[in-house]
Amino acid sequence: MPYFLLTSVIVSVAMGGADPYRDVTVQFLAFGAALPLVWLTTLLFAPARPIAASAVRTFCGVPGELLADGPGYSWAARRRTALWFVVHQTAGGIVSGMSLAAPPAAVVLMALPFWAPLRRVWPPWRSAVPGALGPLAGVALLALVAGTAWGAGKLLARLAPVLLGPTPADRLAAAERRAADLASRNRLARELHDSVGHALSAVTLQASAAGRVLDADPEFARQALAAIEETTREAVAELDAVLGLLREEDGARPTSPAPALDGLDALLDRTRAAGLGIAATVEGNVAGLPPMVSREAYRIVQEGLSNALRHAGPVSVTIQLCVNEGELRLTMENPVDTAGAAGRTGGGRGLRGIGERARLLGGEATGAAHEGVWRLTAILPIAGTAR
Repeated sequence: MPYFLLTSVIVSVAMGGADPYRDVTVQFLAFGAALPLVWLTTLLFAPARPIAASAVRTFCGVPGELLADGPGYSWAARRRTALWFVVHQTAGGIVSGMSLAAPPAAVVLMALPFWAPLRRVWPPWRSAVPGALGPLAGVALLALVAGTAWGAGKLLARLAPVLLGPTPADRLAAAERRAADLASRNRLARELHDSVGHALSAVTLQASAAGRVLDADPEFARQALAAIEETTREAVAELDAVLGLLREEDGARPTSPAPALDGLDALLDRTRAAGLGIAATVEGNVAGLPPMVSREAYRIVQEGLSNALRHAGPVSVTIQLCVNEGELRLTMENPVDTAGAAGRTGGGRGLRGIGERARLLGGEATGAAHEGVWRLTAILPIAGTAR
Protein backbone atom coordinates (compact mmCIF):
# COMPACT_ATOMS: atom_id res chain seq x y z
CA MET A 1 0.00 0.00 0.00
CA PRO A 2 2.75 2.61 0.71
CA TYR A 3 4.32 1.89 -2.68
CA PHE A 4 0.92 2.08 -4.39
CA LEU A 5 0.00 5.37 -2.75
CA LEU A 6 3.33 6.91 -3.72
CA THR A 7 3.16 5.81 -7.34
CA SER A 8 -0.53 6.85 -7.54
CA VAL A 9 0.48 10.44 -6.82
CA ILE A 10 3.36 10.31 -9.29
CA VAL A 11 1.26 8.77 -12.09
CA SER A 12 -1.63 11.19 -11.43
CA VAL A 13 0.69 14.18 -11.74
CA ALA A 14 2.29 12.73 -14.86
CA MET A 15 -1.17 12.30 -16.44
CA GLY A 16 -2.16 15.91 -15.86
CA GLY A 17 -3.87 15.62 -12.50
CA ALA A 18 -6.08 12.61 -13.16
CA ASP A 19 -8.03 11.41 -10.12
CA PRO A 20 -6.17 8.35 -8.78
CA TYR A 21 -9.24 7.20 -6.85
CA ARG A 22 -11.65 7.23 -9.81
CA ASP A 23 -9.48 6.68 -12.86
CA VAL A 24 -8.94 2.93 -13.29
CA THR A 25 -6.09 3.54 -15.73
CA VAL A 26 -4.17 5.52 -13.09
CA GLN A 27 -4.69 2.74 -10.58
CA PHE A 28 -3.36 0.02 -12.87
CA LEU A 29 -0.38 2.13 -13.94
CA ALA A 30 0.38 2.95 -10.29
CA PHE A 31 0.15 -0.71 -9.37
CA GLY A 32 2.62 -1.66 -12.10
CA ALA A 33 4.99 1.19 -11.19
CA ALA A 34 4.99 0.13 -7.52
CA LEU A 35 6.45 -3.33 -8.22
CA PRO A 36 9.95 -2.12 -9.28
CA LEU A 37 10.11 -0.09 -6.06
CA VAL A 38 9.22 -3.23 -4.10
CA TRP A 39 12.01 -5.12 -5.86
CA LEU A 40 14.60 -2.36 -5.30
CA THR A 41 13.95 -1.75 -1.61
CA THR A 42 13.86 -5.46 -0.82
CA LEU A 43 17.11 -5.98 -2.72
CA LEU A 44 18.83 -3.44 -0.45
CA PHE A 45 17.33 -4.78 2.81
CA ALA A 46 19.05 -8.03 3.83
CA PRO A 47 16.76 -8.79 6.83
CA ALA A 48 13.80 -9.05 4.44
CA ARG A 49 14.40 -12.78 3.98
CA PRO A 50 13.86 -13.90 7.62
CA ILE A 51 10.78 -11.65 7.81
CA ALA A 52 9.33 -13.28 4.72
CA ALA A 53 10.32 -16.78 5.85
CA SER A 54 8.59 -16.28 9.19
CA ALA A 55 5.39 -15.18 7.45
CA VAL A 56 5.54 -18.12 5.05
CA ARG A 57 5.98 -20.63 7.89
CA THR A 58 3.02 -19.12 9.73
CA PHE A 59 0.52 -18.47 6.94
CA CYS A 60 1.50 -20.85 4.13
CA GLY A 61 2.35 -23.89 6.25
CA VAL A 62 5.74 -24.37 4.58
CA PRO A 63 8.10 -26.50 6.74
CA GLY A 64 10.89 -24.47 8.27
CA GLU A 65 13.63 -26.79 7.00
CA LEU A 66 12.77 -25.77 3.42
CA LEU A 67 13.46 -22.10 4.14
CA ALA A 68 16.74 -20.34 4.75
CA ASP A 69 17.77 -19.18 8.20
CA GLY A 70 19.04 -15.69 8.77
CA PRO A 71 19.38 -12.66 6.51
CA GLY A 72 20.45 -13.09 2.91
CA TYR A 73 23.65 -11.06 2.59
CA SER A 74 24.77 -12.43 -0.77
CA TRP A 75 23.41 -10.76 -3.89
CA ALA A 76 22.03 -14.07 -5.12
CA ALA A 77 19.95 -14.41 -1.94
CA ARG A 78 18.86 -10.78 -2.15
CA ARG A 79 17.71 -11.11 -5.76
CA ARG A 80 15.69 -14.21 -4.94
CA THR A 81 14.13 -12.53 -1.91
CA ALA A 82 13.32 -9.41 -3.93
CA LEU A 83 11.65 -11.55 -6.60
CA TRP A 84 9.64 -13.28 -3.88
CA PHE A 85 8.38 -9.96 -2.56
CA VAL A 86 7.41 -8.83 -6.08
CA VAL A 87 5.39 -12.04 -6.59
CA HIS A 88 3.95 -11.72 -3.09
CA GLN A 89 2.92 -8.08 -3.57
CA THR A 90 1.50 -8.79 -7.04
CA ALA A 91 -0.66 -11.62 -5.75
CA GLY A 92 -1.58 -9.63 -2.66
CA GLY A 93 -2.51 -6.57 -4.70
CA ILE A 94 -4.75 -8.58 -7.00
CA VAL A 95 -6.48 -10.36 -4.11
CA SER A 96 -6.83 -7.10 -2.17
CA GLY A 97 -8.35 -5.26 -5.14
CA MET A 98 -10.80 -8.08 -5.78
CA SER A 99 -11.68 -8.29 -2.07
CA LEU A 100 -12.50 -4.57 -2.01
CA ALA A 101 -14.46 -4.38 -5.25
CA ALA A 102 -16.10 -7.77 -5.71
CA PRO A 103 -18.18 -8.22 -2.50
CA PRO A 104 -20.20 -4.95 -2.95
CA ALA A 105 -20.75 -5.83 -6.61
CA ALA A 106 -21.85 -9.33 -5.63
CA VAL A 107 -24.37 -7.93 -3.15
CA VAL A 108 -25.78 -5.64 -5.83
CA LEU A 109 -26.06 -8.52 -8.29
CA MET A 110 -27.85 -10.76 -5.80
CA ALA A 111 -30.27 -7.98 -4.78
CA LEU A 112 -30.87 -6.61 -8.30
CA PRO A 113 -33.81 -8.88 -9.32
CA PHE A 114 -35.64 -8.24 -6.07
CA TRP A 115 -35.21 -4.51 -5.53
CA ALA A 116 -36.73 -2.19 -8.13
CA PRO A 117 -35.23 1.05 -6.81
CA LEU A 118 -31.79 -0.47 -7.31
CA ARG A 119 -32.57 -1.26 -10.94
CA ARG A 120 -33.59 2.36 -11.50
CA VAL A 121 -30.43 3.70 -9.89
CA TRP A 122 -28.13 1.36 -11.77
CA PRO A 123 -29.90 0.39 -15.01
CA PRO A 124 -26.86 -1.09 -16.82
CA TRP A 125 -27.14 -4.18 -14.63
CA ARG A 126 -30.58 -4.99 -16.06
CA SER A 127 -29.24 -5.72 -19.51
CA ALA A 128 -26.00 -7.33 -18.27
CA VAL A 129 -27.60 -9.65 -15.72
CA PRO A 130 -31.32 -10.09 -16.37
CA GLY A 131 -33.73 -11.59 -13.93
CA ALA A 132 -32.80 -14.52 -11.72
CA LEU A 133 -29.22 -14.70 -13.04
CA GLY A 134 -28.25 -11.86 -10.69
CA PRO A 135 -27.91 -14.01 -7.55
CA LEU A 136 -26.01 -16.69 -9.49
CA ALA A 137 -23.64 -14.06 -10.88
CA GLY A 138 -23.11 -12.64 -7.39
CA VAL A 139 -22.29 -16.06 -5.95
CA ALA A 140 -19.95 -16.74 -8.89
CA LEU A 141 -18.18 -13.43 -8.27
CA LEU A 142 -17.64 -14.28 -4.59
CA ALA A 143 -16.42 -17.74 -5.58
CA LEU A 144 -13.97 -16.08 -8.00
CA VAL A 145 -12.55 -13.98 -5.17
CA ALA A 146 -12.22 -17.02 -2.89
CA GLY A 147 -10.68 -19.11 -5.67
CA THR A 148 -8.20 -16.38 -6.55
CA ALA A 149 -7.14 -16.05 -2.90
CA TRP A 150 -6.77 -19.83 -2.60
CA GLY A 151 -4.79 -20.05 -5.84
CA ALA A 152 -2.53 -17.17 -4.78
CA GLY A 153 -1.82 -18.92 -1.47
CA LYS A 154 -0.97 -22.18 -3.23
CA LEU A 155 1.28 -20.35 -5.68
CA LEU A 156 3.14 -18.57 -2.90
CA ALA A 157 3.52 -21.79 -0.92
CA ARG A 158 4.97 -23.46 -4.02
CA LEU A 159 7.39 -20.62 -4.80
CA ALA A 160 8.51 -19.96 -1.22
CA PRO A 161 11.02 -22.87 -0.97
CA VAL A 162 12.45 -21.89 -4.36
CA LEU A 163 12.89 -18.18 -3.67
CA LEU A 164 13.31 -18.18 0.12
CA GLY A 165 15.15 -21.48 0.42
CA PRO A 166 18.90 -21.65 1.08
CA THR A 167 21.19 -20.67 -1.76
CA PRO A 168 24.31 -22.74 -2.56
CA ALA A 169 26.29 -20.22 -0.51
CA ASP A 170 23.90 -20.73 2.42
CA ARG A 171 24.26 -24.51 2.16
CA LEU A 172 28.05 -24.19 2.06
CA ALA A 173 28.04 -21.92 5.10
CA ALA A 174 25.75 -24.34 6.97
CA ALA A 175 28.01 -27.26 6.05
CA GLU A 176 31.03 -25.31 7.28
CA ARG A 177 29.27 -24.55 10.55
CA ARG A 178 28.38 -28.22 11.01
CA ALA A 179 31.93 -29.25 10.16
CA ALA A 180 33.35 -26.73 12.62
CA ASP A 181 30.96 -27.91 15.32
CA LEU A 182 31.83 -31.54 14.65
CA ALA A 183 35.55 -30.74 14.67
CA SER A 184 35.15 -28.95 17.99
CA ARG A 185 33.25 -31.88 19.50
CA ASN A 186 35.83 -34.35 18.19
CA ARG A 187 38.61 -32.22 19.61
CA LEU A 188 37.03 -32.20 23.06
CA ALA A 189 36.38 -35.95 22.84
CA ARG A 190 40.03 -36.60 21.97
CA GLU A 191 41.29 -34.42 24.80
CA LEU A 192 38.99 -36.05 27.37
CA HIS A 193 39.75 -39.55 26.11
CA ASP A 194 43.51 -39.06 26.16
CA SER A 195 43.86 -37.11 29.41
CA VAL A 196 41.21 -38.65 31.66
CA GLY A 197 41.50 -42.08 30.05
CA HIS A 198 45.25 -42.19 30.66
CA ALA A 199 44.84 -41.14 34.27
CA LEU A 200 42.16 -43.75 34.93
CA SER A 201 44.25 -46.51 33.35
CA ALA A 202 47.29 -45.57 35.44
CA VAL A 203 45.28 -45.24 38.66
CA THR A 204 43.61 -48.60 38.05
CA LEU A 205 46.96 -50.40 37.75
CA GLN A 206 48.46 -48.52 40.69
CA ALA A 207 45.50 -49.32 42.93
CA SER A 208 45.56 -52.97 41.83
CA ALA A 209 49.28 -53.26 42.60
CA ALA A 210 48.87 -51.56 45.97
CA GLY A 211 46.03 -53.91 46.90
CA ARG A 212 48.05 -57.01 46.07
CA VAL A 213 51.08 -56.07 48.22
CA LEU A 214 49.37 -54.04 50.91
CA ASP A 215 50.24 -56.56 53.65
CA ALA A 216 53.47 -57.94 52.23
CA ASP A 217 55.09 -54.66 51.19
CA PRO A 218 53.49 -51.66 52.92
CA GLU A 219 56.21 -49.33 51.63
CA PHE A 220 55.43 -50.15 48.02
CA ALA A 221 51.74 -49.71 48.76
CA ARG A 222 52.43 -46.25 50.17
CA GLN A 223 54.40 -45.37 47.05
CA ALA A 224 51.55 -46.57 44.85
CA LEU A 225 49.04 -44.48 46.82
CA ALA A 226 51.30 -41.45 46.50
CA ALA A 227 51.50 -42.09 42.77
CA ILE A 228 47.68 -42.32 42.63
CA GLU A 229 47.44 -38.98 44.41
CA GLU A 230 49.88 -37.36 41.99
CA THR A 231 48.19 -38.91 38.96
CA THR A 232 44.73 -37.74 39.97
CA ARG A 233 46.05 -34.25 40.73
CA GLU A 234 47.56 -34.06 37.26
CA ALA A 235 44.34 -35.46 35.78
CA VAL A 236 42.33 -32.68 37.41
CA ALA A 237 44.76 -30.12 36.01
CA GLU A 238 44.46 -31.64 32.53
CA LEU A 239 40.68 -31.76 32.83
CA ASP A 240 40.75 -28.06 33.61
CA ALA A 241 42.87 -27.54 30.50
CA VAL A 242 40.34 -29.46 28.41
CA LEU A 243 37.50 -27.40 29.81
CA GLY A 244 39.59 -24.38 28.90
CA LEU A 245 39.03 -25.32 25.28
CA LEU A 246 35.35 -24.60 25.81
CA ARG A 247 36.23 -21.26 27.34
CA GLU A 248 38.37 -20.46 24.32
CA GLU A 249 35.35 -21.08 22.07
CA ASP A 250 33.30 -18.71 24.24
CA GLY A 251 35.97 -16.03 23.90
CA ALA A 252 37.35 -16.42 27.42
CA ARG A 253 40.93 -17.22 28.34
CA PRO A 254 41.61 -20.79 29.46
CA THR A 255 42.48 -21.18 33.13
CA SER A 256 45.47 -23.46 32.48
CA PRO A 257 47.51 -24.30 29.38
CA ALA A 258 47.30 -27.67 27.68
CA PRO A 259 50.27 -29.94 28.45
CA ALA A 260 53.08 -30.16 25.90
CA LEU A 261 56.39 -31.97 25.50
CA ASP A 262 57.99 -29.85 28.21
CA GLY A 263 55.90 -31.95 30.61
CA LEU A 264 56.94 -35.26 29.05
CA ASP A 265 59.28 -36.26 31.91
CA ALA A 266 56.52 -35.86 34.48
CA LEU A 267 54.16 -37.94 32.30
CA LEU A 268 56.76 -40.71 32.01
CA ASP A 269 57.42 -40.71 35.77
CA ARG A 270 53.72 -41.04 36.57
CA THR A 271 53.35 -43.86 34.07
CA ARG A 272 56.41 -45.69 35.43
CA ALA A 273 54.72 -45.58 38.84
CA ALA A 274 51.86 -47.53 37.26
CA GLY A 275 54.21 -50.38 36.39
CA LEU A 276 55.46 -49.62 32.89
CA GLY A 277 59.16 -49.71 32.15
CA ILE A 278 59.86 -46.77 29.88
CA ALA A 279 63.01 -45.94 27.94
CA ALA A 280 62.79 -42.60 26.12
CA THR A 281 65.19 -41.15 23.56
CA VAL A 282 64.98 -37.60 22.28
CA GLU A 283 66.94 -36.36 19.27
CA GLY A 284 66.90 -32.80 18.06
CA ASN A 285 65.54 -29.55 19.49
CA VAL A 286 62.19 -30.62 20.92
CA ALA A 287 61.96 -27.40 22.93
CA GLY A 288 61.88 -25.39 19.72
CA LEU A 289 58.80 -27.11 18.27
CA PRO A 290 55.69 -25.04 17.50
CA PRO A 291 53.27 -25.18 20.44
CA MET A 292 50.60 -27.00 18.44
CA VAL A 293 53.01 -29.74 17.36
CA SER A 294 54.35 -30.05 20.91
CA ARG A 295 50.85 -30.38 22.39
CA GLU A 296 49.68 -32.95 19.85
CA ALA A 297 52.88 -34.99 20.24
CA TYR A 298 52.40 -35.03 24.02
CA ARG A 299 48.84 -36.32 23.62
CA ILE A 300 49.99 -39.00 21.16
CA VAL A 301 52.64 -40.23 23.62
CA GLN A 302 50.07 -40.13 26.41
CA GLU A 303 47.58 -42.19 24.44
CA GLY A 304 50.29 -44.65 23.38
CA LEU A 305 51.19 -45.21 27.03
CA SER A 306 47.50 -45.60 27.91
CA ASN A 307 47.11 -48.27 25.24
CA ALA A 308 50.13 -50.13 26.63
CA LEU A 309 48.66 -49.99 30.14
CA ARG A 310 45.24 -51.19 28.99
CA HIS A 311 46.20 -53.90 26.55
CA ALA A 312 49.71 -55.06 27.44
CA GLY A 313 49.97 -54.53 31.19
CA PRO A 314 53.26 -53.75 33.03
CA VAL A 315 55.61 -54.16 30.05
CA SER A 316 58.60 -52.21 28.75
CA VAL A 317 57.93 -49.37 26.34
CA THR A 318 60.53 -47.63 24.17
CA ILE A 319 59.86 -44.08 22.96
CA GLN A 320 61.84 -42.26 20.31
CA LEU A 321 61.35 -38.60 19.43
CA CYS A 322 63.36 -37.31 16.50
CA VAL A 323 63.23 -33.78 15.09
CA ASN A 324 64.80 -33.74 11.64
CA GLU A 325 64.19 -32.24 8.18
CA GLY A 326 61.12 -30.24 9.09
CA GLU A 327 59.20 -32.99 10.85
CA LEU A 328 58.84 -34.71 14.19
CA ARG A 329 58.96 -38.48 14.01
CA LEU A 330 57.57 -40.30 17.04
CA THR A 331 57.91 -44.06 17.52
CA MET A 332 56.63 -46.17 20.41
CA GLU A 333 57.12 -49.93 20.80
CA ASN A 334 56.05 -52.44 23.43
CA PRO A 335 55.59 -56.21 23.50
CA VAL A 336 52.01 -57.36 23.12
CA ASP A 337 50.00 -60.52 22.70
CA THR A 338 49.55 -60.53 18.92
CA ALA A 339 46.51 -62.79 19.02
CA GLY A 340 44.87 -60.59 21.62
CA ALA A 341 45.66 -57.43 19.67
CA ALA A 342 44.24 -58.88 16.47
CA GLY A 343 41.13 -60.13 18.20
CA ARG A 344 40.15 -56.83 19.79
CA THR A 345 36.90 -55.60 18.28
CA GLY A 346 35.83 -52.95 20.79
CA GLY A 347 37.27 -49.54 21.48
CA GLY A 348 39.54 -48.07 18.88
CA ARG A 349 38.87 -44.47 19.87
CA GLY A 350 42.44 -43.92 21.01
CA LEU A 351 44.08 -44.94 17.75
CA ARG A 352 41.44 -43.07 15.77
CA GLY A 353 42.13 -39.99 17.87
CA ILE A 354 45.88 -40.32 17.26
CA GLY A 355 45.25 -40.47 13.53
CA GLU A 356 43.02 -37.40 13.70
CA ARG A 357 45.66 -35.45 15.61
CA ALA A 358 48.31 -36.30 13.06
CA ARG A 359 46.08 -35.46 10.08
CA LEU A 360 45.10 -32.10 11.55
CA LEU A 361 48.79 -31.15 11.32
CA GLY A 362 49.16 -32.58 7.84
CA GLY A 363 50.93 -35.71 9.04
CA GLU A 364 50.08 -39.36 9.47
CA ALA A 365 50.04 -42.02 12.16
CA THR A 366 49.95 -45.82 12.02
CA GLY A 367 49.73 -48.50 14.67
CA ALA A 368 49.97 -52.27 14.24
CA ALA A 369 51.30 -55.41 15.90
CA HIS A 370 54.07 -57.40 14.19
CA GLU A 371 55.87 -60.45 15.56
CA GLY A 372 54.76 -59.78 19.11
CA VAL A 373 55.65 -56.07 19.13
CA TRP A 374 53.15 -53.23 18.92
CA ARG A 375 54.55 -50.25 17.05
CA LEU A 376 52.99 -46.83 16.93
CA THR A 377 54.51 -44.33 14.49
CA ALA A 378 53.49 -40.71 14.00
CA ILE A 379 55.02 -38.17 11.63
CA LEU A 380 54.12 -34.55 12.35
CA PRO A 381 55.25 -31.79 9.95
CA ILE A 382 56.81 -28.74 11.55
CA ALA A 383 57.17 -26.33 8.63
CA GLY A 384 54.10 -24.16 8.17
CA THR A 385 52.55 -25.08 11.53
CA ALA A 386 51.18 -22.12 13.47
CA ARG A 387 53.22 -21.06 16.42
